[in-house]
Formats: sequence, structure tokens, C-alpha cells
Amino acid sequence: MKVIGTALPGCVVIEPAVFGDERGFFFETWNAERFGALGLPDKFVQSNVSASSKGVLRGLHYQWPRPQGKLVSVLEGEVYDVAVDIRRGSPTFGRWEAVILSAENKRQFWIPEGFAHGFAVLSERAVFSYLCTEVYLKDVDAAVRWNDASIGVDWPISGPILSAKDENAPFLQDIAEERLPVYMP
Repeated sequence: MKVIGTALPGCVVIEPAVFGDERGFFFETWNAERFGALGLPDKFVQSNVSASSKGVLRGLHYQWPRPQGKLVSVLEGEVYDVAVDIRRGSPTFGRWEAVILSAENKRQFWIPEGFAHGFAVLSERAVFSYLCTEVYLKDVDAAVRWNDASIGVDWPISGPILSAKDENAPFLQDIAEERLPVYMP
């Protein structure tokens, strides 16, 4: 397994060791001992799968309090996956990082607690997998507007298909301070 750092400390891209032959391939998507030895999460409490069509944009989502760290990957298709640092007091507050995740490249993206997360589907269909460090809690579910100019995510699609929640999410500057995660160095 190869771990690749990003411009956002804590957010990393993981390239698993893939073993394949004419029959197909095999790789570990998570191993508590190996991940823990690298300083990555060694415990998850919820696993989710979503399917979306081309042009769908989901995000930018987070939970506060009771934040979720997410290990994300694509089982089918391709997405443009984004993490945004929304931790109050962070030196990288409001900055974002993106990575292409696909069934073909088998990459995973670790997004720690305190970051907002979203993705846009680039293929005709994508099946997306999330391992989460905290259960989903509707009462603390939150979002930042996907096209917030102060963040400036360079989404590779125009006119995305959005949920009402994502279309009407507040801009980062309009979110009350107590509704944002806190940076813990």
C-alpha cells in the first residue's frame, strides 16, 4: 500500500497493492493493523454505498458535532472527489483538495474528521463506497454550498444535478462558528 500526502494535512490518497492475473484481481480495501501502523484509522463504525448518474454532485457534507472521518473509494465508474478544510482556526481553513477516484485506479481517499466532503460523477454511473468513523446522525448533518466562491472548488462539470439540500446549503461565511468543527493541532 502506498500513502500519498496532499496539500491538506491529514487528507491522503491511498493506492492499495493490487494482485492480479488473467482471472482478475485482489486487493485489501482496509486492514486495521496496516492502517493503524501508518497513523490511519483502525476503526470504522459504518459502511455506506451510493450509486449516482453522470453529472450528479453530492456535497459538500459534514457532521458537527460528532464528525465523521471517511475512507472513500469507487467500486464502479469514476468521480472527482473533494475534501474541504472547514475546521475553525486551521491554517488551511477553506482550502480544498481533489482526487480522481475510479474503479480502474482503485485509489482511496482518506478525509479526516472536520473536513467537508463531496464528489461529482464523471462516468455514466458511479458506485461509491464510504467507511465512516462515526454513524450518520441526521440532527448534526450539515453542508457547505458546493459552489462557494470563497472556497473555489474547480468542479469539472457544469450544471450539476443536485439535491435540494445541496442546492440550498449555506456558504461557509454564513455558517455560525459553533456549527463548524474546531482545529486541534
